[in-house]
Amino acid sequence: MSATPGSIWDRPAPFILPVTPQAADIDGLDHTNNAVYVRWCEEAGWAHSHALGLTLADYKRLDRGMAIRRSEFDYIYATNAGEELLLGTWLLPGDSALSMQRCFQLVRQRDNATVLRARWDLVCIELSSGRPKRLPPEFAEIYLPAIRQEQ
Repeated sequence: MSATPGSIWDRPAPFILPVTPQAADIDGLDHTNNAVYVRWCEEAGWAHSHALGLTLADYKRLDRGMAIRRSEFDYIYATNAGEELLLGTWLLPGDSALSMQRCFQLVRQRDNATVLRARWDLVCIELSSGRPKRLPPEFAEIYLPAIRQEQ
């Protein structure tokens, strides 16, 4: 699905984190190790959350966090050391008042090819107990408008 005619992104207005595989990211098959993509997604998710106004310190202060309940990664093309890539991420509604989705799309800049798509199903938890809880007001005030804006 294309965001707009000619757009490289699946959805409009992604939060974008530029990434470039380094020599240490390359595995025995001479391409970027799959675990590196997972790490980049985590970095992009936190960077997006920080840009929206919620940090790890806020999560701890509120005793709440968005935990990954399920993740799905579709590796489409391999990437190599030194390739310039753009990792876009969006928030989408979840299947309950306790949840949301975070989607990712990794694009190779030289040809605008999508090399990875990923999705996390996130659930709000109380950090001290690990139990699912409703989004606290601070989360709702920041994340819910981002979900509506990014749909």
